[in-house]
Amino acid sequence: MSSEEYQRPMKMKTGISCVPLWLWQLLLLLLMDCGNMAVFGEVPPHYWETPYSQPYFDNSSRREVTATVGQAALLHCRVRNLGDRAVSWIRKRDLHILTVGILTYTNDQRFQSLHSEGSDEWTLRISSPQPRDSGTYECQVSTEPKISQGFRLNVVVSRAKILGNAELFIKSGSDINLTCLAMQSPVPPSFIYWYKGKRVMNYSQRGGINVITERSTRTSKLLIAKATPADSGNYTCSPSSSDSASVVVHVINGEHPAAMQHGNSSASCLLRRLRHTSAVPLPLPLVAIAIATMWLSAAAVTCNWSNIAAGLLNVCTWS
Repeated sequence: MSSEEYQRPMKMKTGISCVPLWLWQLLLLLLMDCGNMAVFGEVPPHYWETPYSQPYFDNSSRREVTATVGQAALLHCRVRNLGDRAVSWIRKRDLHILTVGILTYTNDQRFQSLHSEGSDEWTLRISSPQPRDSGTYECQVSTEPKISQGFRLNVVVSRAKILGNAELFIKSGSDINLTCLAMQSPVPPSFIYWYKGKRVMNYSQRGGINVITERSTRTSKLLIAKATPADSGNYTCSPSSSDSASVVVHVINGEHPAAMQHGNSSASCLLRRLRHTSAVPLPLPLVAIAIATMWLSAAAVTCNWSNIAAGLLNVCTWS
């Protein structure tokens, strides 16, 4: 080969140099796509659907709810990305459909579905719930297959309780101090009222009466300073969301304080029993013996007073 021929550029016989640049880029992209297909396999039809394009539950809702008898119970179900699907509430124990959408599908009209336009929340409301309504309820979405989320409802009976005996004996001039608890109340009561008979004590005009209510601890105290026999009566504690409780208070002149703290002792019970069962006036010696028995019982004398009480009752019956 001469020097001339060496310096002359060689001509490409394949014709590849005539391929435009954009065609090279297109071929390169096709080769890359084929490589991806070979590595990852065929792309499924729903590949471009994101996981959140389907309905799903927002787990921020409380799944266990405690309600009080007579107070409406609310179960909150939050469904994101619902689209055109329907939300239903099902009672798990018998698989009874309660609501579909906002329509009630049961004859028990205490069940109602609450929903605001544009909201993700579907609430099952049970008005005046009873203990028999306790159980599991499912929030169900009509996807294929269906998805559901369970909620546990506990319906309890909230009762008030006054600490101490059901009958109290207070010495005249002493203070009456009553404490009431709202038992098993899922939420603090909005108010706790005290009554003497039918009269509200919270706003009594009598001086020396003080009511201290602590909603956080669900307690209320009724304090009556320097009680007199006129303060005797039936006292009732009535929280807003609980059944009421009552106590009978006797304010007595001249009684021994220790004896009055044992209002449910055998001797005092004996007096009440004799008073209600005897058809004749009680003899004075019998009354004196019963009062003496109360004093000895208060002094912690360890005797079998039940035998004495039985004997006195027999004497009264024979008379």
